[in-house]
Amino acid sequence: MPIASPRHGGAAPPPLVQLGSAIREVRLRRDLSQEELAHRAGIDRSYMSSVERGGQNLGMMHLLRIATALDVAVAELMGVAKL
Repeated sequence: MPIASPRHGGAAPPPLVQLGSAIREVRLRRDLSQEELAHRAGIDRSYMSSVERGGQNLGMMHLLRIATALDVAVAELMGVAKL
C-alpha cells in the first residue's frame, strides 16, 4: 500500500502539488470524474483524490497508469505541471 509523502511544515511538497494539479486539469479537460479516472487507471478513488491534492509521492507505475488512462504521455503531464 502506498504511503503518504513526507510533510514539510504541514504542506505537501510543491512538485507533488503541481503534478496533482496537472492531473486534475487534464482529467477535467477530458470530462472525466475522479472516480472514472481511478477506475481506468486501476487505482482506488481515495488514492486518486490524494494524488490530485499532492498528498502522494507517486511511483512510476502509478504515474504511467494515470497517464495511460488520460491518454497522454507522462512528459505532457510534466509539461502541464511545469516540472
